[in-house]
Amino acid sequence: MPLPHSISGDQSDVIAFLSTPASYGAGVAQVGTIATHISLVFLAADRAYKLKRSVKYPYLDFSTVEKRRAACDRELALNRRTAPGLYLEVRGIGRRPSGAIGWSSDENSCDWVVVMRRFDQALLFAALAEKHRLTADLMHDLVAQIVASHDRAEPLLDHGGAAAIAAIEAENDECLRRVAALPASDIAELHRRSCDRLSDLRPLLDARRAAGKVRHCHGDLHLRNICLLDGEPVLFDCLEFSDEMASIDVLYDLAFLLMDLLYRGLEDFANLVANRYFDLTDEEDGLAALPLFLAIRAAIRAHIAATSAATQDGAGNDAGQEAHCYLQLALALLAPSPPRLIAIGGLSGTGKSTMAKRLAPLIGLRPGARILRSDVIRKRLCGVAPETRLPPDAYTAEMSRRVYDAVRDKATAALRAGYCAIVDAVSLAPEERNSFAAVAVEARVPFTGIWLSAPTESIAARLTSRRGDASDATPKVLEQQLRQDPGFIDWIRVDAGADRDANFAAVRQALGSP
Repeated sequence: MPLPHSISGDQSDVIAFLSTPASYGAGVAQVGTIATHISLVFLAADRAYKLKRSVKYPYLDFSTVEKRRAACDRELALNRRTAPGLYLEVRGIGRRPSGAIGWSSDENSCDWVVVMRRFDQALLFAALAEKHRLTADLMHDLVAQIVASHDRAEPLLDHGGAAAIAAIEAENDECLRRVAALPASDIAELHRRSCDRLSDLRPLLDARRAAGKVRHCHGDLHLRNICLLDGEPVLFDCLEFSDEMASIDVLYDLAFLLMDLLYRGLEDFANLVANRYFDLTDEEDGLAALPLFLAIRAAIRAHIAATSAATQDGAGNDAGQEAHCYLQLALALLAPSPPRLIAIGGLSGTGKSTMAKRLAPLIGLRPGARILRSDVIRKRLCGVAPETRLPPDAYTAEMSRRVYDAVRDKATAALRAGYCAIVDAVSLAPEERNSFAAVAVEARVPFTGIWLSAPTESIAARLTSRRGDASDATPKVLEQQLRQDPGFIDWIRVDAGADRDANFAAVRQALGSP
């Protein structure tokens, strides 16, 4: 592993100055410090002061004052895209005629810091995750912020593509091979799997670049770089030191967040975020690239953790274990897992969506199955958000035909990409159910149909109590469904009126306990 240059002597005085409460004026009794492998953040009163370490890695160079100043200016400008209320200014630190270090407006200052509004560290999404305070609504809000940031970014036709991903993978491999503490055989296997997958994906990655899917993104989108500010998720601390590394496929940007959730054991939230992102965007054509993107992100964290193990006092053992775990995750993300198609049908209110959400993280390639909910797809076809209620004319027979066509098309795309798919639709007509089985036959994957049923009074009560859901079904809609003849239902029947855990166990048993 190529170690960075050590902190140079001219930063020692700057670090001492920033560590001293008196440097910040009256009212500051103590200064907290947060250290990473490339920065030191000093916490004083209601401000945070971020100093770039004088280090040089294969992927960044902060070894001179000029380069650190440029990186600070760039960090301020880029992060104001998503966190304008958090990033305040860049301040200089210089040497006075007496030789003492102090704040400076001189262009020839000896170092520079980014000044930020300080926030409660308990509001970092990483901290919320540790305290089990993340919620589905919060993750939906986060996905909305990510989608908006991707939509605002300009397409970059001269960046990204297969060559850029190949270069990142090769750099990962080089860095990992220099880590003596990691198993060489695992590193070699990860390289082999990554190259094999990349070989298949080259046309897709280049096609996505040509279609404008490569943009200047956040680039470092994990839970420690997201905070809850004024009740809203805020993306901060983007990758500022390399336009090349931040000019990436939007799915590669999203992959960091998904990988971080998976690493923390939050498979349910990873699946929720992935499905919500695909529900709100037109990025499903890139689904086949997601396992490689996830594995590359895990490999990056592996060699960064290995660097921390070698350079941070007192954290070597923990960081070394982190490096090993990230490497194992990267391997697992590229492990084969055959796709399958599952359809969950039943009258409105029988619990199809709840069942699909519980099942999806458990099957197939991570972060789990693509959930294709007819209610959500209908809203997408109508150009509105999933939770927006639609008028009755959005439920004509012709519109329903379009919805089911889209469900089948998306299921086919997911299966071709190697992912499992779960169809969540009423599927009351025999031809609708048969059409899903036909998709599986065409894709040459196993198919399982699950039919949920429950007492009418129970599901009517569920429909009445729904709030903020993609379904527009009401007890009146249920009455209409009950008047229709579903014909012979050859799917596996599950009583959804009993305990939901028991229902879920029954479905898992029917599917072979994925």
